[in-house]
Amino acid sequence: MASKTEPRSGFAWGWTYGENGWNAGMDANLLRMGRFGFHLSVKDRDLTAPPGAPAEGDTYIVPTGATDAWLGYDGNVAVWVPGTPAGSWVFAQPRIGWVAYIEDEEKLSAFKAGGWSAGVAL
Repeated sequence: MASKTEPRSGFAWGWTYGENGWNAGMDANLLRMGRFGFHLSVKDRDLTAPPGAPAEGDTYIVPTGATDAWLGYDGNVAVWVPGTPAGSWVFAQPRIGWVAYIEDEEKLSAFKAGGWSAGVAL
């Protein structure tokens, strides 16, 4: 059976055990859950270019008008994943209801139909 995508989480599901693609799909689900599913905290949301030396797991909300590796990912959540010899940015399109702690602003922001909210100071 071909996999399906659950609309709220973006997880793939519906494989028959042992079906081709099952392992890759399940691995992708686990990575997605680990990167975006729990207590989302981002370092910043107004940098228009990726930082020059991100650390593993550094997370940002990509603002409108982003450049370089973030070009075309406005509003997405970006996570730095190290690799060999260089790392890469992994992106997720947020879904309505996602909440993120914005570290540099000390605010909670929610994603809604119009994008990320201004946030509530803590």
